[in-house]
Order: sequence, then structure tokens, then C-alpha cells
Amino acid sequence: TRAVLICSRCAKWSDLAMQLNRIFSFALVGVGIALLYVVLYLAFLHVGLVQSAANALAFGLAVMVQYAGQARFTFQRQLNDLRQMLRFGFMIACGFTTSALITGIVAPYFMLPPLIAALAVTVILPVQNFILMSLWVFSKRAI
Repeated sequence: TRAVLICSRCAKWSDLAMQLNRIFSFALVGVGIALLYVVLYLAFLHVGLVQSAANALAFGLAVMVQYAGQARFTFQRQLNDLRQMLRFGFMIACGFTTSALITGIVAPYFMLPPLIAALAVTVILPVQNFILMSLWVFSKRAI
């Protein structure tokens, strides 16, 4: 029974290590995507695109790279899964909705400055996205 107890503890540590590795990978991909967006946005502005077009193109490309990075690197999933892609797209829409609610309704209601609203979004969205990706978007049991 002692051997079983030791193996049980090892399994718990292994699960914890795996989850911490996933969080680190998620964060690494997220930071990389944020940097990619900034570089693309500024590059598109530099070549003469208007702000709205530069933002839309940079955002769209960053989302595609984010899908690939999180699917393969963080969650070790195949890329060519249409249902998974649709779930990811829905997650992106949820993120937009959350950011719009925070910056457009919650922050003004509580008279918070735009910087506080933006910081709230940068803290809340990664947590929201990690939960959605783990439990639904890239879950083996996703519907």
C-alpha cells in the first residue's frame, strides 16, 4: 500500500507539472501573438494602410497564428479540425464581447479611467481564454 501511495503522489505531481507546463506554453504563445500583432499593425501602417485596415489585417493574421500555436504547442491538437476551429472562433467572439462590456459598460459605470479598463481586459481575457480552451475549444471531450 505504501508503493501505491507513493505512485499516487507521483501522479499528482506529474499532473501539476503538466498543467504548469500548459500554462507556461499558453502564456508564451500569448506574448508572442501580442508582439506579432504589434509588429504587423505597425508594418501595415508603415506601408500605407489606414488604421482600421491595418488593425483588421493584423488582428486576423494574429488570430490565425494564435489558433495554430495554441492548438499545436499548448494543447497538442491537430489543426485541421473544423469544429475545433469554430469553437476557437466563438471563443474569440466571447473575448471581444468581454472586452466591449468591460470598456464600454463596466468601466464607464464605475467611472474608471480607460487605462484601468484596458488593464482589466488584459488580465481577464487570458484567464477566460485559458479556461475556454482547456475545457471546451481543445478538450478531447468537446461537443
